[in-house]
Amino acid sequence: MRIRPSTASSLATPCLLRTCTGSVSKALLPPIASRLSTPCATRLPTTRQYATTAVPASQLQFGQPVYETHPHILKPGEITPGITAQEYHDRRAALSQSLPRDAVAILQSADLKWRSGAVFHPFRQESNFLYLTGFNEPESLAVIQKTGDEPGDFLFHLLVRPKDPSAEQWTGPWSGVQAALDVFNADRAGDVAKAREVLAPVLKGASRIYTDVDIGKSGARTKMGDLILTATENKVAIDRLQPIMNQLRVIKSPAEIANMRHAGKVSGRALTNAMRQGWTRERDLQAYIEYGFTRDGCDGPAYVPVVAGGERANMIHYVLNNAELEGGKLVLVDAGGEYGTYITDITRTWPVSGRFTPAQRDLYEAVLRVQRTGVSLCRASSGMTLDGIHRATEHALRNELSRLGFDMSGNNLETLFPHHVGHYVGLDVHDCPGYGRSVALKAGHCVTIEPGVYVPDDEKWPKHFRGMGIRIEDSVCVDDDSPLVLTTEAVKEVVDIEALRD
Repeated sequence: MRIRPSTASSLATPCLLRTCTGSVSKALLPPIASRLSTPCATRLPTTRQYATTAVPASQLQFGQPVYETHPHILKPGEITPGITAQEYHDRRAALSQSLPRDAVAILQSADLKWRSGAVFHPFRQESNFLYLTGFNEPESLAVIQKTGDEPGDFLFHLLVRPKDPSAEQWTGPWSGVQAALDVFNADRAGDVAKAREVLAPVLKGASRIYTDVDIGKSGARTKMGDLILTATENKVAIDRLQPIMNQLRVIKSPAEIANMRHAGKVSGRALTNAMRQGWTRERDLQAYIEYGFTRDGCDGPAYVPVVAGGERANMIHYVLNNAELEGGKLVLVDAGGEYGTYITDITRTWPVSGRFTPAQRDLYEAVLRVQRTGVSLCRASSGMTLDGIHRATEHALRNELSRLGFDMSGNNLETLFPHHVGHYVGLDVHDCPGYGRSVALKAGHCVTIEPGVYVPDDEKWPKHFRGMGIRIEDSVCVDDDSPLVLTTEAVKEVVDIEALRD
């Protein structure tokens, strides 16, 4: 649990602490206080009482990994892989600085999604909530209350499920209210079931409320939406939080980029290893790639993959992945892994047989040349936007396809290339929803570059290209003068792909 550090403290005391009565017992792990590795000059003073009694590390139970229980996953000071408590605090401080005086930001956790009956999907936290808190449980509420004009002038409230041994016997451990204070560094914590009593005075004193909680028609409104709406009786304005969060999230920190680079490295190697082998079924190829993600250090797949053989590659989001693969045709795989809640997005297309036919090679290399050009523009010094790169891609593709004998008059390019060349990536596959593609790229933007050509099987198109679908995609981090390709381990040159079967 968190300990108030003195100026002489290195936060290296040899025990873990709790507030309940009990005998002092030694533990070999460093204290949870080490998450805030250095005293933060912007943090508000607190009158909260700190722990004075030791607890063995073996008794610690949380709803997600912490360093004391999972040192093979987290380093000292980290809340989630690669992201420290200090970085989470700095994110909350940045949000506070973006709000007017006495404003309140309210974020609700994701709900557990049910597949059918008592069967549930794996829990995925709401991305803005996760970005600000690192807390990865449902039925939770985070509130950032701005109290002044300095960077540290805010209070972080975190309302969660209290510990419940009976429920935890079924679901696994919950972190509980004390951990909200001691692990996740909330200034105020409480039972989420008592949100109305806790937050009513906070909202009553707010100058403005920022939230994405549903406050629409009563039929769809949540209990939290009802609570927030009580503030409108006091004529408190309510605005959307998402646009502010987009501004904070879209520029990635070095730690975020490192997580995405790790995900890209592992994912790229998994795809390259898959290219080494011959496959006869889409489902087998999917299973091999996803196993490679987890085996080599990702948490799992970032999204449902596309594994599309032959003409099925012309369906942009084909995810049935249940057909047989035919020799002599191409297979398109759009798949990426997730690490520390950050994702990577890769698409590769290769011949099922391991060797391109002349027509496959010609069309593939045309798309590859266009993709390389798009990647080269992912630098701040280019002054480009994603929309600008898309227009450059359209121009280059039109020239490449004309050279190969395609009729590029009228709107034919829209048939062959019906999607945008890229999107932002980060915590989400399509990161920062609503953030414009017309914004000039800056260092720290992370995007995909993914041109594709999808040729319908009809007489309008050159015979030897009919039915082919080719897309090549990398995740790229924008830098000042050059792009950082996060997925370079996934080979894409024709000579490299064919050499994998030699």
